[in-house]
Amino acid sequence: MKKIVPFLCASILTLPVMAESNVFFGDKINSITVYGAQSTGSGSLLKMIQPGIWDISPQTFVMAQYSQPIKFFRLDSRLNLNVGQNFAYNSSRGLSFFGIGISVDSALLQYDGWYMGIGIGPFMRDHMDYWVESRLVFEEKFFIGKNINERWNIEFATIHFSNGNFTDKNEGFNFAGFSFGYKF
Repeated sequence: MKKIVPFLCASILTLPVMAESNVFFGDKINSITVYGAQSTGSGSLLKMIQPGIWDISPQTFVMAQYSQPIKFFRLDSRLNLNVGQNFAYNSSRGLSFFGIGISVDSALLQYDGWYMGIGIGPFMRDHMDYWVESRLVFEEKFFIGKNINERWNIEFATIHFSNGNFTDKNEGFNFAGFSFGYKF
C-alpha cells in the first residue's frame, strides 16, 4: 500500500502536457477554487449521478483547490492540489476527516463557456473511520461549470471518496455542492 501512493502520484504528474488555451483557464495559468458540499450519504458511485437515491446525512465537506492547466489525452484539463475537511455532526460523529490529494479534472463537453467533465485522484486522510477502513482514498468527481467572465467560474459538483475495495469496509463518502473559482 505504501508503494501505491508514490506510483499514482508519479503517474498523474508525468502524463499531462501543458495546455496553451483551456476552457477552465482561458489565457490564465493558475486558479484557486473553494468547494462547499453536503453529504448525500454513503454508498456507491451511482450516488454521483442519481439524485433520487441521495440520503442527506449530517456532514459538510469543504475543499480548497489550486489548479494549473494541462492537456490530458488532448482534453482541456486541470491538475489540482486539494486540501479538504469533512465535518460530521450529530449521529455521524466519527466520520470527520482531513485530507490532502492530487487530481486531474477533464472537460468532456464544452460550449459557449459551459463545460461538463470528470475528475479522479488519490487522497490521503488523517485517520480511518467506520465507513472506509483506509487512509488512502480516491476522489471521483462529476461536474458542470460555467465561466462567468475571464476571472471567475462556478460549478456544481458531485464527489465520491472510497478506497476501491482495498479493505473489507468501504462504504464510501458522497457529496454534492457548489464551487467558486478565481483564475489568475
